[in-house]
Amino acid sequence: MGVVVRSPEDGLGGAGRRPGRRPWGDLLTDLHSYHLVGISFFILGLGTLLPWNFFITAIPYFQGRLAGANSTAGTLSTNHTGPTDTFNFNNWVTLLSQLPLLLFTLLNSFLYQCIPEAVRILGSLLGILLLFALTAALVKVDMSPGPFFSITMVSVWFINSFCAVLQGSLFGQLGTMPSTYSTLFLSGQGLAGIFAALAMLMSMASGVDAQTSALGYFITPCVGILMSIVCYLSLPHLEFARYYLAKKPSRSPTHELETKAELLQADEKNGIPNSPQVATLTLDLDPEKEPELEPELDEPQKLEKPSVFIVFQKIWLTALCLVLVFTVTLSVFPAITAMVTSSTSPGKWSQFFNPICCFLLFNVMDWLGRSLTSYFLWPDEDSRLLPLLVCLRFLFVPLFMLCHVPERARLPILFPQDAYFITFMLLFAVSNGYLVSLTMCLAPRQVLPHEREVAGALMTFFLALGLSCGASLSFLFKALL
Repeated sequence: MGVVVRSPEDGLGGAGRRPGRRPWGDLLTDLHSYHLVGISFFILGLGTLLPWNFFITAIPYFQGRLAGANSTAGTLSTNHTGPTDTFNFNNWVTLLSQLPLLLFTLLNSFLYQCIPEAVRILGSLLGILLLFALTAALVKVDMSPGPFFSITMVSVWFINSFCAVLQGSLFGQLGTMPSTYSTLFLSGQGLAGIFAALAMLMSMASGVDAQTSALGYFITPCVGILMSIVCYLSLPHLEFARYYLAKKPSRSPTHELETKAELLQADEKNGIPNSPQVATLTLDLDPEKEPELEPELDEPQKLEKPSVFIVFQKIWLTALCLVLVFTVTLSVFPAITAMVTSSTSPGKWSQFFNPICCFLLFNVMDWLGRSLTSYFLWPDEDSRLLPLLVCLRFLFVPLFMLCHVPERARLPILFPQDAYFITFMLLFAVSNGYLVSLTMCLAPRQVLPHEREVAGALMTFFLALGLSCGASLSFLFKALL
């Protein structure tokens, strides 16, 4: 079985293609360049969500610092969930991480017109790097809880603002690339949470003192961001990247986040096959296959500009489902789930319980849930089962609130055993990943091909809205404990 690899010089787009076989040396060079571009976008995807995941996974460290004055010895593994948590750190870090995403989703059009792409991407990466270096440096600085909390919250706001700009800019850039690179970028984002949880576990298991452990933990994302900068700077030196990045973007940069190109199928009534496609890394690099991601329009001048209101009328139920999924998720994760401790006697398991059963389990199962949509899409866009499944997720709110949170003022503990929490978290994470990916896949199938860009931008906005609503509700649910 032969593998045909074509480079940009072979006539991408059809004209000027040289007949005959190409030398194996050229084929290997092209293949090498192709895979390097894929690795670069995978690392860039990882870098966009590392900051959020490293902050929420380190909640015990921050709460330890806020529990007592002039203390830098807060461990990475101790939960501080009692009256000492006067700052509501879990809630504030979640809210201040999601509000910038909502804000910059609205400001994207302005930013893309006024600030060059390279400035947005490199400036954001450098800003994230500097602020994470500050967070790492503060591990060694004695500081009272009030100023430490203020500095940390300012850092969280600006880091996530940079991440929002970075993510939107990279998705705009991916709009000109083959769909395989979008898949790799999204895979990198999906693994960021797993990477952060594993870094936490390795820091805890290292055996060094708490301060050194925390310092090593926060240096890790700095290395990740540095790798992202190197990967972005290397793209212009790779043949495939040079060709595609030089093309005029055919899609709006706001068509971002979870709108996977492979999954933007329209249904049969819109003239697009409705069977889900499995995203695979292929060695057939002929871009002539790419137009299937965007329907060809022989006479685009006859199509009117899509109306946002008309598109919203078609996808409003799916958009509402997306908002509700993230509202439920962010209302309890990590604000409530990070407070749950093991009911077993103190020991290694109780020390590692929350990093493993809350953060690592959530991220692994969420990634698994998102991956399922590559194989099947159920229920479909015409089914009323989707709103029902989304509404059933509200049951997770009382279930987690009634788990083993030791110090509470109002609600009882009805599910003290660790097995309850693990079971709830498993179902919670899988359903989150699957329903998020499903709604993002179904929305473009509900509109005409030329309306998919607007549908993607609208779903991006509602995704950010759901995250912000959930983060705001977390204050209420924590107060009810």
